[in-house]
Amino acid sequence: MNKDAELVKKLKDATQKDAAFSELLDVYQERLYWHIRKIVSTHENADDVLQNTFIKIYKGIQNFREKSTLHTWMYRIAYNESIRFLEKNNKINYNNIDEVSEFHLEVVFEDEYFDGNDIQKKLHLIINDFKQKQKRIFQMKYFDEMSFRQISEILKVPESTLKSSYYSSVKTIEEKIFL
Repeated sequence: MNKDAELVKKLKDATQKDAAFSELLDVYQERLYWHIRKIVSTHENADDVLQNTFIKIYKGIQNFREKSTLHTWMYRIAYNESIRFLEKNNKINYNNIDEVSEFHLEVVFEDEYFDGNDIQKKLHLIINDFKQKQKRIFQMKYFDEMSFRQISEILKVPESTLKSSYYSSVKTIEEKIFL
């Protein structure tokens, strides 16, 4: 039995759930944080979404049917929570998705943790011009180093569609990065 399967077994056992959840946090908290951060942009927003994600994981572990990996299941929850957060905040603060993208990109560049050079900034600007779904696919494959199978399970999109979108993104980046 692999580590995740053992962890799921412990999480589903009421006597071991709290200790197992602490272990889960140790293993996945940082990875999920950065996955969320790429979507919601700011540290404060990422922390809020991460907290909601782990609450859903804690409450929903009994319903985890293990048809996918624990990692994929949690990333799906984190992705959904991030999108819900953006949709909720977009209604309040922005007129359209372009304003949201521009605002979030400014936040990334101004963030004290962003230490990118001009090429990295240009990469982020190019990625920012992608449609939302294409942007997510590229980020999950390139930055999160997820397999197409994992991304397919999270986004509920066929792998062939993901591959086409990803390689189209790569071609666009190659064409624009040194202009």
